[in-house]
Amino acid sequence: MSQLADKPSIMANNMTDTITKPNSSNDSAPSLEQSRNTAGQSWFNRSIPGIKQQLTAPLTAVETEPSTKCSSCHSMITNTALIFNGYVCPHCDHHLPMSARERLNWLLDTVDGELGQEFTAKDPLRFVDSKPYPARMSEAQEKTGESEALIVMYGKLRNLDVVTCAFDFRFMGGSMGSVVGDRFVQAAEKALEDNVPLVCFAASGGARMQEGLLSLMQMARTAAAIERLRIAGVPYIVVLTNPVYGGVTASLAMLGDIHLAEPKAMIGFAGKRVIEQTVRETLEEPFQRAEFLLEHGVVDEVVHRHQLIDTIYRLLAKLCRVPNVDAQ
Repeated sequence: MSQLADKPSIMANNMTDTITKPNSSNDSAPSLEQSRNTAGQSWFNRSIPGIKQQLTAPLTAVETEPSTKCSSCHSMITNTALIFNGYVCPHCDHHLPMSARERLNWLLDTVDGELGQEFTAKDPLRFVDSKPYPARMSEAQEKTGESEALIVMYGKLRNLDVVTCAFDFRFMGGSMGSVVGDRFVQAAEKALEDNVPLVCFAASGGARMQEGLLSLMQMARTAAAIERLRIAGVPYIVVLTNPVYGGVTASLAMLGDIHLAEPKAMIGFAGKRVIEQTVRETLEEPFQRAEFLLEHGVVDEVVHRHQLIDTIYRLLAKLCRVPNVDAQ
């Protein structure tokens, strides 16, 4: 009887469970709906992907300023950095060419004047190759802003009065015509008159073929002017830059009291190919380099451009017997 009495209670408990279970499921339903609403809101509030911007690095100075490509290591150098470094590549130490005016302004502390501007080139032979000689002259003048291939200035190098001249290789290869000869002779006469040293920066392809014999006569004229300096005891220093060839090498560039050269400058009379065809031998590449010529006594010293001004001053001070040179 007791077991039968207990059965209704068990059934009642089961019925309670069955009744309460749906209630429990109803209690959880709002939370599921709430979660769905939350998911829906998060979907609407999601970040919408847009066009991604390419993050680019800021432009370098080489990309924003006028630049020059080094002919040795092919690196790009801003013109500002190049001028500040004396036209020497900061990456490979290669010596890039300088214009004649830039070189003289770089050398002299004070420029007192310029010589030879009154001389102008003529065309006595009426020479014509692929174009007339006057047309070539006008083209070179427009390209360089100079009237001829040689610039002559006088002024002060520290405490020394000097006369200086420099060839501009951009002007028809720095070729020597009658005006170049006139300007060099005038520079030598100025140095002789004032008893001050003469410094010449040579960079030339030789005599100017458009003037024929008149250009070859400048070799004798310049040699005679240098001989007058030697007799008077006026120092004459030549700085051989890249390149120096032909009639300039055969005259004024090899008649100095002291011959300096920039590193790896090409110096000779005829080119390598012409010499090989003449002697019928294959020549080694560095036989016309400044370093090779230094080993064989043609050049007195190969000087880095950063030390060139100091070297020229010390040599001139010794030749001019300036006291206390080391203290300058």
